[in-house]
Amino acid sequence: MWNGREWETCNTTGTQTDGGYTEARFNFNVAMYLRRDLRRNGARVVMTRSSNSGVGPCVNRRAQIINRSHAAVAIAIHADGGPASGRGFTVLEPVADGPNDKVISASLRLGLDVRAAVLRYTSMPVSSYDGVDGLTRRDNLAGLNLTRVPEVLIECGNMRNPTDAALLTSARFQKQIAAALLAAIVRFLAG
Repeated sequence: MWNGREWETCNTTGTQTDGGYTEARFNFNVAMYLRRDLRRNGARVVMTRSSNSGVGPCVNRRAQIINRSHAAVAIAIHADGGPASGRGFTVLEPVADGPNDKVISASLRLGLDVRAAVLRYTSMPVSSYDGVDGLTRRDNLAGLNLTRVPEVLIECGNMRNPTDAALLTSARFQKQIAAALLAAIVRFLAG
């Protein structure tokens, strides 16, 4: 499918830890904790998939779901499959690409809020192998290219690193990430 700049595959299976714990499972668990926390705070939450029964809709379809929802903010939750020696999280931010031009500055502000909250609420360091100080701009991801709402993607850690994998597979850490994302969303929306 066309991501706004180039062709990319519709879906991938994602990565997994060396022990077989899938990125899809991690992403869905964190999303469910975050949804619960947001609803407790009175938010209306739109998910791009309703179960963890495999790969969700294509990323261009996910962007359509977000855009049609008229969401105030969107966060794509992921875990990376980087080099085993690399640790940490990275917040991926959009680059102006037409459909997303009007939300670039807000997305960059959201990225700073997410980075600050993850550093405050978790023990996960910024990535040692991707981005600068936990941030990187990407122009090749449909979710970021096609959005019309402020959005970032977070790689919450590296599933290929044993230290990160131990955190990512822990319900305690997943709840901490959800709490960090909640705090970032609240801060962002408060302006």
